[in-house]
Amino acid sequence: MTALTEDEARDCQAAIAGLTERIEQVVVGQDAACRAVLTAFIAQGHVLLEGVPGVGKTLLARALAEALHLEYRRVQFTPDLMPADLIGTRIFDPASRQWELHKGPVFTSVLLADEINRTPPKTQAALLEAMAESQVTIDGERQLLSPFFFVIATENPLEFEGTYPLPEAQTDRFLLQVTMRYPGPEAELGLLLSGRSTPAERLTAIEHHADEATLTSLRERAERVRVDEQVARYVLALLEATRRSDALRLGASPRAGLMLLSAARAHALAEGRHFVIPEDVKSLAPPVLRHRLALSAEAELDGLSADDVLGGLLDQVAVRDAGEAAG
Repeated sequence: MTALTEDEARDCQAAIAGLTERIEQVVVGQDAACRAVLTAFIAQGHVLLEGVPGVGKTLLARALAEALHLEYRRVQFTPDLMPADLIGTRIFDPASRQWELHKGPVFTSVLLADEINRTPPKTQAALLEAMAESQVTIDGERQLLSPFFFVIATENPLEFEGTYPLPEAQTDRFLLQVTMRYPGPEAELGLLLSGRSTPAERLTAIEHHADEATLTSLRERAERVRVDEQVARYVLALLEATRRSDALRLGASPRAGLMLLSAARAHALAEGRHFVIPEDVKSLAPPVLRHRLALSAEAELDGLSADDVLGGLLDQVAVRDAGEAAG
């Protein structure tokens, strides 16, 4: 694979900036979340989106699909949702006397899995195959999904009754866990003063900014962003720090390191660089790693979060000279 050139990186930066601007015009006051979700799409990962009701989780998914000009579908995950409701099934047609395939909502490009932790593990497992392999199995037959298949799954951190906690194998399939917080005062004031402008009206105002060729090119070029050995060693040092930390009973896996570099490549591309620097890694470490770590009992008793532990580790692990060789 040939290395990415500076000119190619600058072209990608302009394209990504245009997409980001269109999404942020719709999802007010959530710039960091908008950029994180777009980064995950370019890095060919999936997103676990967390936030209280009303901060724009569904709107962000719809705005992303609209800006990328991709098909969008939403599934409300409930306790009675079955795998067939998600992936589809074969139904016998008396007229043709044949079994016909009725595809489920997973056959789309951007899938919003709303409140994913409210559905039973069996249905969660069906989504896991789709996320991991971009395919599903119906009656023993493999069915390929869209090459742009991208899952945004939401969780409500305030509601725990009647939920099914996601197993580690499921959460590990999400590239990023993104937290949407309340918008800042100025952004929220602007939203309040927007009058009768509804989310639906703002969505229709989005100009389609990308076609399939552009999206394919962005993903292909992100894979070609250079990662020098010093940066890789920095990632390794972070992984090892999570495994040694007394505040964690489960550290980051080798897969987590690969995903961190994948996200860092996409982040570097959005910045117009053809190489990764340590700052790319540091900025993506929390959303890539927070859902892959398990706090120790002592840390939980102390009221620490995964972000608290990661913040301390990022301060402790020396970047050394990783950035100098990259430039």
